[in-house]
Amino acid sequence: MSSTETFKFILILLVALLVLELIARRLRLPTAAALLAGGVGIAFLPGIPPVTFDPELVLIVFLPPLLQDGAFYTVWSDFRRYLGGILWLAVGAVIFTTFVVGAVAHAVVPSLPWGACFALGAVVSPPDAVAAKAVLSKVRLPRRLNVLLEGESLLNDATGLVLFRFATAAVLTGAFSLQDAVFSFAGLALGGVAVGFAVGHALVFALRHIRDVFLVIIASCLSPWAAYIGGEALHVSGVIATVTAGIIFGWYQHDVFSAHVRIRSTAFWKVMIFLLEALVFILIGFSLRGVVERLGGLGNAVEALGLPILAVLGAVIASRFVWVYATDYLRVPLARLVGRTAPPPTPRGSFLLGWAGMRGVVTLAIALSLPEAMPGRDLTIAAAFVVILVTVVVQGGTMGWVIRFLGLDRVAAHTHDHHLTEGQASALIDKAQLDAVRARAYDVDGRLVHPRLLEQYTYRLSVAERYAAASREVVDASGRTAHYDVILAAIAAGRVEMLRLHRSGQIHDDLLHYFERDLDLQQIEAENDREAPQV
Repeated sequence: MSSTETFKFILILLVALLVLELIARRLRLPTAAALLAGGVGIAFLPGIPPVTFDPELVLIVFLPPLLQDGAFYTVWSDFRRYLGGILWLAVGAVIFTTFVVGAVAHAVVPSLPWGACFALGAVVSPPDAVAAKAVLSKVRLPRRLNVLLEGESLLNDATGLVLFRFATAAVLTGAFSLQDAVFSFAGLALGGVAVGFAVGHALVFALRHIRDVFLVIIASCLSPWAAYIGGEALHVSGVIATVTAGIIFGWYQHDVFSAHVRIRSTAFWKVMIFLLEALVFILIGFSLRGVVERLGGLGNAVEALGLPILAVLGAVIASRFVWVYATDYLRVPLARLVGRTAPPPTPRGSFLLGWAGMRGVVTLAIALSLPEAMPGRDLTIAAAFVVILVTVVVQGGTMGWVIRFLGLDRVAAHTHDHHLTEGQASALIDKAQLDAVRARAYDVDGRLVHPRLLEQYTYRLSVAERYAAASREVVDASGRTAHYDVILAAIAAGRVEMLRLHRSGQIHDDLLHYFERDLDLQQIEAENDREAPQV
């Protein structure tokens, strides 16, 4: 296709994405399932030209922003607290699944080289928490399970991608050393952390000195590619570099983002992530079309690949359950060996962790990046499609029901004894705002010049202490600039207190985002009112 035709085709795909998303919402289907089915349907429409793409381009375009999207909202305190369990899933489960799937694939297709089998295992091994998070946001679940599922999605992609590259290199070069692979993995991981740390802090430093809203948003959106490309250029893990930079950026964004930037950048970022995720699902349909055509039609493709794909699917699902139950029941004795205590395993929690193994965007991106010369490429792409479709539709579609059936939704999910409640945190933030107003409510002669503001914020504090919502009062236009300067100072004081509570571990990230959005909206409203024309 010419450049013009390619652009028109992309516009058609974007329209198709909107239609498929609307259909999925109307029929209450998982979005990923609708996009996969729609992508396949579009690819096989008469007159649709074949689509080819550079495998490396797929990774570099789609992977960095999708990785940072998860890292940006990481709850760092919970991440550190449950890091051991996260690593068991993100590293251990991925490696275990890779080897189990590789062994099963080689048993079913003995002619396939071991390296290609393990590459297939690495493609389908990392679960994707996007579908799970969509369900978990609507139900109550123990905090530990939430953190494990979300934290796993940050690191397992790096593990799967590193294993994939080792296996691919072994097939294409014919050389592999386990010792070299272990040391190389450690070097890639540590180097990726170092690069991500540097990029993240450089970004934070730059954003502190950029005043233009749109330039800040552009710099923020470029950061995942800066971390990924920088890591790959230095021959370390670009995936881990991106995740590390995203975590650092997410931690400091409360300080460096203004209210206007946060509101606008969040909207822009969500749209971009949706389009990238949806386009990946559409692209897998065009890859399947190439597989079917190379095998001589759908019937021949099913006959040739049906049994291996079913075997891979069974291995993917079973291996996660085996790993989760085995490690859950080994945690207590292993903790005792090192003089620590670990919470006892719960069969219900273990089952949910095993069930929440949906594959998604990263599996598709890695599968699409397979070199053309890779043995078993058609099998890997087809297996990735089936694994994603089945796990998203069956496991993802029943997550809510499973949580309710196990009774996990009745366990307190979002509060901890060492965290303040919403009412307690509101009272402290409102008190900080009242103190700021009180300090500015009188002029140098001690005369009260902002009585309405002082009354308003006093009232807000009294209401907050009774765990109720605050109300706003309308003020007249006299002393307009000074009036809104006091309001903005109060909002700034509330923001400082909010961050102090979060940094000291007294409120959870959920409440941080709740209060931050409320303060952002207050600030935008006050700034707009202060600059409004007086007519």
